[in-house]
Amino acid sequence: MGLDDIDAVQDVGRSSFPVPWPANAFRHELTQNRNARYVVARSGERIVGYGGLWLMVDEAHITTFAVHPDHRRQRIGERLLQRLFEVAAVMNAEWLTLEVRASNLGAQKLYEKYGFRRAGVRRRYYSDNNEDALIMWTERLGDPAVKERLATLRKELDEPE
Repeated sequence: MGLDDIDAVQDVGRSSFPVPWPANAFRHELTQNRNARYVVARSGERIVGYGGLWLMVDEAHITTFAVHPDHRRQRIGERLLQRLFEVAAVMNAEWLTLEVRASNLGAQKLYEKYGFRRAGVRRRYYSDNNEDALIMWTERLGDPAVKERLATLRKELDEPE
């Protein structure tokens, strides 16, 4: 993600979240936060998804993740998630973690497919409706079983449908 992508990222965010991140938050992340990395997914020239993470010591925390509703169920989220795993590995993260709305069963299913497991609940985490967030963690990214799962899922993604 670059500064020129922020307007399009905002469009995806507005279509995906009741309270999306403001543009200045993305600008700050891209220009000031040395521990942050953000990626976008494109369909042709159009940005249709994005994701980001922060490295905190040896933990990569997925801070935001969205696919435009018109482009869901096309494995774009999987490709973004795979890319975030790659970014975390390059940053020498030991684990990945995230919060997800308790009601977002589709996202939970994707995260579980990639080895995230529920580790706790943040009560009334989301300010728009006081919904709980599930805290999810992966196993150690260097674990052979984690690497094997990612390689298998990558191969499935790369196979033509």
